[in-house]
Amino acid sequence: MERAEKQALVASLHEVFSDAASVVVVHYDGLTVAEMTNLRARMREVGASFKVTKNRLTRLALKGTEYEGIGDLLTGPTAIGYAADPVAAPKAIAAFAKENEKLRILGGGMGSTVLDINGVKALADLPSLDELRGKLVGLLQAPAQKLAAVTQAPAGQLARVFGAYGAKDAA
Repeated sequence: MERAEKQALVASLHEVFSDAASVVVVHYDGLTVAEMTNLRARMREVGASFKVTKNRLTRLALKGTEYEGIGDLLTGPTAIGYAADPVAAPKAIAAFAKENEKLRILGGGMGSTVLDINGVKALADLPSLDELRGKLVGLLQAPAQKLAAVTQAPAGQLARVFGAYGAKDAA
């Protein structure tokens, strides 16, 4: 790789780290091309990306970003997963790591917080942003439905009482 290409790669990685809400660092030693392709496809499905990079260039790209603390994790055959949604990348990587023992999570970061393996797994267990939005909408709609049911109930009971008296008088 020529010097200009390296500088362009560092600049693009720096932009990635500036925009990412979370970054996960993994060891991918022993994964086949098909397994890596499968992992990348899963990451794309949730709006995340997975990239194998040179450790030295990645450390250079980390300088000046919130993720400078994860530079120590970059040793050996490492790759990074990142996304704008803080939960998307950890969730997809953790799910793949459960199925494939060759992929080992080393740690990661969320903002300026450096996460260990357990931190990444805890982040993966959280609901995604879309799931949280769905729950919030459901919570907001529930009181309105209950209010409508409560206001309609007395009128319904009154109609049933009148209906019962009407049936009694007719008999």
